Amino acid sequence: MRVDCHAHCFVQGLALDGTRRYTPSYDAGIAAYLGMLDASGMTHGVLVQPSFLGTDNSYLVSVLQVAPERLRGIAMVDPAISVEEIAQLAGQGIVGIRLNLIGKDDPDFASALWTRHLDRIAAAGWQVEVQCEAARLPRVLPPLLAAGGNVVIDHFGRPNPLLGIHDPGFTTLLAAAITKQVWVKLSAGYRLGPDGDRLAQHAAVELVHAFGPSRLLWGSDWPHTQFEQVADTRTALAALTRWLPSAAMRSRVLGSTAAGLFGFGQAETARRQSGHADTSAVKAS
Repeated sequence: MRVDCHAHCFVQGLALDGTRRYTPSYDAGIAAYLGMLDASGMTHGVLVQPSFLGTDNSYLVSVLQVAPERLRGIAMVDPAISVEEIAQLAGQGIVGIRLNLIGKDDPDFASALWTRHLDRIAAAGWQVEVQCEAARLPRVLPPLLAAGGNVVIDHFGRPNPLLGIHDPGFTTLLAAAITKQVWVKLSAGYRLGPDGDRLAQHAAVELVHAFGPSRLLWGSDWPHTQFEQVADTRTALAALTRWLPSAAMRSRVLGSTAAGLFGFGQAETARRQSGHADTSAVKAS
């Protein structure tokens, strides 16, 4: 099993979020994504709701049904989402929510709305995927961890390019490894600034030391939105080899670590295909 843990699918003509920072001018449909997985030797993939589509997850859910045994999804939802809606999305292959905080204020995690929301997400067994600058992690991580669920940090934790691995927020991320609730994606080094590849290399060393292969993931970041001219899957896989020189470690990161977190396996696939997600834990919250 080899899992791509971070990619996006979209096509032109979908309703776009009014606060988006980016508008794509091309299609990145499910057929192209599955073709990329096949060509790169990936058996499974995790599709993450693009920020420019906001909380309308209808297209994401529709493409997950094309290959439910191969795909899982991370949705963007309103914190007022009901337990029934969570259960419905779970039955459609969604396994977590995304908090893309780039360009946005921190959520009011102390509010009753967010406290209830995070409790419900944790009760559903979902993960919370976070993209934000590392400097914000000392504020963002504690309430997410206190809710008791799993947390996945995108793109090396996005340390400040000027501070690199000495960014205090990145240090906070490393310290969070002890909780066993945090996973980090080794992905999209080109998003770390002009010298992103070198920073990603240094960050990978620290992350391996702190988290080990049981808490690290890899993502292609396909179709490399805003970086389409400088990135592709071949270079993304080559970067993984630099970040994790050990073939055994790469095998574990791509295989059992990702499979366990995202629920790939015969029993999980059968449960999701049945469309009868267990909602008892969610309804108890």
